[in-house]
Amino acid sequence: MVKDAAATLNVKVNGVKVTPKLSEQDELMLQRMLDAKSAAIKTQEEASILMRETVRILRNQGLTVRDVAELTGVTPQ
Repeated sequence: MVKDAAATLNVKVNGVKVTPKLSEQDELMLQRMLDAKSAAIKTQEEASILMRETVRILRNQGLTVRDVAELTGVTPQ
């Protein structure tokens, strides 16, 4: 659709920038989603650090890989 409109105006498509105008409600929803996504990424990073530290400590205490996997809820490989 943008391509066709640009062609009628003899404008290169690469030269066209489309900026959607969202309602205030949609802007708020989008911002909440982006905030939640950012928080989820941070939480995942923290969980990864905790997982590695937990595995290291449990293994150093003599637990087997299988035992640590069972405790942490992962599949032993």
